[in-house]
Amino acid sequence: MTATASPPVLDLQGVSKAYPGPPPVTALHPTHLRVETGDFLAVVGPSGSGKSTLLNLMGLLDRPTHGTYRLSGTDVATLTERDRAALRGRRVGFVFQAFHLLPHRTALENVALARLYVTARGEHRQADAARALGRVGLGHRLDALPGRLSGGERQRVAIARAVVSAPDILLCDEPTGNLDSVTAGTVMDLLAELNQAGVTIVVITHDPAVAQRARRQVTMLDGRLSEPAPGGRSAGGRQ
Repeated sequence: MTATASPPVLDLQGVSKAYPGPPPVTALHPTHLRVETGDFLAVVGPSGSGKSTLLNLMGLLDRPTHGTYRLSGTDVATLTERDRAALRGRRVGFVFQAFHLLPHRTALENVALARLYVTARGEHRQADAARALGRVGLGHRLDALPGRLSGGERQRVAIARAVVSAPDILLCDEPTGNLDSVTAGTVMDLLAELNQAGVTIVVITHDPAVAQRARRQVTMLDGRLSEPAPGGRSAGGRQ
């Protein structure tokens, strides 16, 4: 009996995004992209290239104008907004350049809040959050407020919050943008460790040094996605 292969975590087929005018603006031209379980992908490009539009579509924060998007095999176009939000909460973890931590909540509380609508019992949320913080090397800082943490530690809390629910994919939007080069390196080390442990990661960045830490790179320019083919040739938008 042959085992059925798992679907890609992300599968974009001809996905595009346009905004009405006048004049109308195409933020993302028809794009084909597959991200398999265990991938570590960097999407690199300058500001205004379409990276944020792509991230918003992948993270179910926006809907495409055309094309088909399947998240872990689910065609998201068929879902209501409520179902999309529920799928996003279960399947997608986000890490942003701005850490988005609640300043008057401890590290443990910030991470536990991500489990609020998934785990009913408070003690389970606390235990899950403590484990996630231990996973990112902050098991000794559970009771620290964000103002008492360094920039790198705050980003680690944000990463713990993103992975606490074991999402199918971690979407990172300029995760080192507010950090110095040394601290940025430690954050990328952490992401590499998580990827080696099986976490599927997509990093959006304008920094080639950050992109080089990923195992696969694609480039965004003027709303068009390209990936080097074997031998260094561009594969266009097709993955």
